[in-house]
Amino acid sequence: MKKIIAIQGAEGSNHHKVAIDFYGTEIQLAECMSFDAVVDSLLENSADVGVMALENTIAGSIIPNYALIDSSNLYIIDEQYLNIHHHLMALKNQTLEDIKEVWSHPMALLQCKEFFKKYPNIKLVEDVDTAAVAKRISNKNLKGIAAIAPKIAAELFDLEILEDEIQTIKDNSTRFVIVQTSRPVLNENVNKASLKFQLDHKRGSLAAILNVLSDCKMNLTKIQSLPVIETPWKYSFFVDITFNDYNEYKKAASILEIMAEEFKVLGTYKNGRLKTNSESISASK
Repeated sequence: MKKIIAIQGAEGSNHHKVAIDFYGTEIQLAECMSFDAVVDSLLENSADVGVMALENTIAGSIIPNYALIDSSNLYIIDEQYLNIHHHLMALKNQTLEDIKEVWSHPMALLQCKEFFKKYPNIKLVEDVDTAAVAKRISNKNLKGIAAIAPKIAAELFDLEILEDEIQTIKDNSTRFVIVQTSRPVLNENVNKASLKFQLDHKRGSLAAILNVLSDCKMNLTKIQSLPVIETPWKYSFFVDITFNDYNEYKKAASILEIMAEEFKVLGTYKNGRLKTNSESISASK
């Protein structure tokens, strides 16, 4: 039976590419037009795992997704960093001069803003998803309309790439995580963890936690605060740490559980930045 992967967006999107990188092409996609829908598909057992973007080097953190993973009691089982490439594509046998409108996700349009300054006659139209637009152009034979989408979308929907790499900033990377509802089996080969905790609102409480992480040789790679909705002026902290010694990580986690008002492990997994090209990427735990 094929593994069912819930993705935000459509076939041909960057989320689809991440799903293929992890699980290969023999998968069944559950296409979702929102991250809430991705989570719902997991909670309803209509998908096995989900792919969710968490942060981008240009746009920053996708903060609501941290809250979604936490409130839905999902577990992060792996991660991947994907370089984002934006390509302009349309039906075949057209040139840029034939294009009157470009449709794409608002973030893709924003990241390609400088390119389109050279073509003031082209109208930019916001849409729900990059790959969904490419598919619509193909299915409805829409001439004079182009999409900004990943190269895989052009291959899937038989479109022609009019311009490659039109993003303004070439070093544009997004961090994706693989999530599921069941707690994975503990794996001592992991070297990264995502944690959530709440603290007393008093001087030095956060500094004390950070000192524990430092003393246990944890490398803090990210810290993100979110307000606790039910308690005004109180915050939850979401942190990512990397480590070389699993026992040191367990020691740090046990101390934080005592010190924090609320402590939760959102996931332990392999650091996506350290994976080599020769390593077989697998999210099975």
